[in-house]
Amino acid sequence: MKTTFDTVKKAIGSGNTAIGIELGSTRIKAVLIGEDHKPIASGSHDWENSYINNIWTYSLDEIWKGVQDSYQKLAANVNEQYGIAVEKTGALGFSAMMHGYMVFDKNDRLLTPFRTWRNNITEKASEALTELFSYPIPQRWSIAHLYQAILNGEEHIHDIAYMTTLAGYIHWRLTGQKVLGIGEASGVFPIDLNTKSFNEEMIDKFNAANHERNIPWQLQDILPGVLCAGAKGGVLTAEGAKLLDVSGQLQPGIPLCPPEGDAGTGMVATNSVAARTGNVSAGTSVFAMVVLEKELSRVYPEIDLVTTPSGNLVAMVHSNNCTSDYDAWISLFAEATKALGMEVSKPKLYDTLLGMALQGDPDCGGLLSYGYISGEHITHFEEGRPLFVRSADSRFNLANFMRVHLYTSLGALKTGMNILLEKEGVKVDALLGHGGFFKTRNVGQRMMAAAVNAPVSVMETAGEGGAWGIALLASYMENQAEKETLEEFLNNQVFASQEKACVAPDPSDVAGFNEFMKRYANGLAIERAAVENLK
Repeated sequence: MKTTFDTVKKAIGSGNTAIGIELGSTRIKAVLIGEDHKPIASGSHDWENSYINNIWTYSLDEIWKGVQDSYQKLAANVNEQYGIAVEKTGALGFSAMMHGYMVFDKNDRLLTPFRTWRNNITEKASEALTELFSYPIPQRWSIAHLYQAILNGEEHIHDIAYMTTLAGYIHWRLTGQKVLGIGEASGVFPIDLNTKSFNEEMIDKFNAANHERNIPWQLQDILPGVLCAGAKGGVLTAEGAKLLDVSGQLQPGIPLCPPEGDAGTGMVATNSVAARTGNVSAGTSVFAMVVLEKELSRVYPEIDLVTTPSGNLVAMVHSNNCTSDYDAWISLFAEATKALGMEVSKPKLYDTLLGMALQGDPDCGGLLSYGYISGEHITHFEEGRPLFVRSADSRFNLANFMRVHLYTSLGALKTGMNILLEKEGVKVDALLGHGGFFKTRNVGQRMMAAAVNAPVSVMETAGEGGAWGIALLASYMENQAEKETLEEFLNNQVFASQEKACVAPDPSDVAGFNEFMKRYANGLAIERAAVENLK
């Protein structure tokens, strides 16, 4: 069906649309998609986490202010374009940054400030649970946060009635349903691939390990339910509608898909849910997801095992730090240009400076940097100190300076990817990129291709990211789940005519990146000294 102004307006009025909202680390984005699954309108809200009492967190007030603001801007965008209010939609979905720790008592009171994925404070719990389960339990996972709180003897442990994630919390408040999509759930506690639910044998081991601590609950009693893509996740309640849309125009009764994490929505948004496909989401943090054909030969602390929204096994390499440090440098350059009396737009500044990296030496001219705004589990840092280092004979120029900051954004990721590609022999037919790292045309792709030594593609819709991905999951649930698999839906209904821009790895870039990585590994002692001595 040909899409015209009138057909889009009619679809909005009749509710033949879907809305996806994703809470990322620095931005909350809402996207409305039409019957052709393409974005019609969007709205966003910028926010930042706070570091309070040694915890990276967002307050509940900030969460709801951001969700409401992004939705209001979406509704305003619709009204500006089509002169119509959003009163209904066919389906709705929420996603958010994965992992973290939100626990509530029997009165639904948050027991401790939300602890985000960014907190590397659960090393003892992570190691103990990995050994207990013979399964990798990263520090970011909700179960690691729970067990660390138990080990710390924190008072709130005895009052826990429910544990969930940020996406699960939003969904719960809007629908009353305590559920998670299986991809999001796989970052809370290990999944049994046969039952498509939490691994009961491991739950028993966890309960047994805490038997003598007199904890008044069993783990299975405080975990959310697990749902696969296509399942109904509940409906928007009257209270939920008022909470989401403060104008009161949005009507209750809208079906919601299971809440997912940003990893799962990234897979959907890049059509990377089938075996031997993968995607790289690069922004404040960076993670690579590869859908596996079989289980790995052994446990690797550097590799997370999660699932697609359909419940297929995925190897995930996650680095806490990616673009934040070079964002800070570009902000500094923006100050400099303003002080010189020049007005340069933010997009032009980014495109110009990041574009300079393509003129740099393949090995960055001997320069070294670490963008460790926070800790980095792959390289075993609980805290980070952003650093730029050079020797007297390094080739210090703007091109190399920008290139080294792009390279180091991928340094920890590269460490983990080498395990998959070299030690495990994992095959990847297609790797797709999305997120802010890829916004400047050709630059992010070329750097990523050098890091993974594989072709990297970007789709025209990649900029829509996870908000579009969760909108697609909502649409799939409402319209296609009974007719075809998620893979078939994406291939046949969404991406059939989608064009991709592909960049193959340049041999000199690959060699240069590998040379940089030797310097990166050797220089970790410098980063360690900075953490220990720069308080």
